[in-house]
Amino acid sequence: PPELSILNNCSPSQLEGLCSFLQLSTCPEPFLVRFCSWLLALTPDLSYTSAAVLAEQLFLRRVLSLTQPPSRHLMAALTSFCSKYSRPFCRVLVAAVLQEPGEGAEQTKLMCELVEECLEPHSVQLVLSQVLEVPLSEKLLPVLQAVLGRQEVLPPELLDLLVLTLCQQAPAFATSLSYAKLVTAVLTAYQSQVS
Repeated sequence: PPELSILNNCSPSQLEGLCSFLQLSTCPEPFLVRFCSWLLALTPDLSYTSAAVLAEQLFLRRVLSLTQPPSRHLMAALTSFCSKYSRPFCRVLVAAVLQEPGEGAEQTKLMCELVEECLEPHSVQLVLSQVLEVPLSEKLLPVLQAVLGRQEVLPPELLDLLVLTLCQQAPAFATSLSYAKLVTAVLTAYQSQVS
């Protein structure tokens, strides 16, 4: 709809107010899918800041409250949004999931699925750098495994940080099978760069 062009003319606070007025954070998921398809067709593209505000308003509450796998509608909306605005999406959503205390099994599975199937290579690197900024936990190992499964070429400084983190955390994961698989994956994928 032509009215959506207003999204490009709002300040972040105005955009938050508009999202709140439209109740986008609680709108039915089928509408969320349609709204995200409209966002993809919007020209010009949303600014980084506007996309970050929308990622927060549309998805943050839904993702953090997941207690079972996301519905196909929510997954379609997430995938659609990520296809164009993966960087602001990662900055908002991935950061929030990483800082969420507790197990967060569904959130972890969702992050793995997005890394494996939706995110662009530069966004996969962003997820990796975000994971390495927080203390490693058993919950985060599958996310690292998903990143490595993409077999992306990592910048040397990011690979060095990954190897250093794994070395420093080794004592804490002495009995972890997931950690052992992760180290094996790193050694297999990047054997020429890891001494």
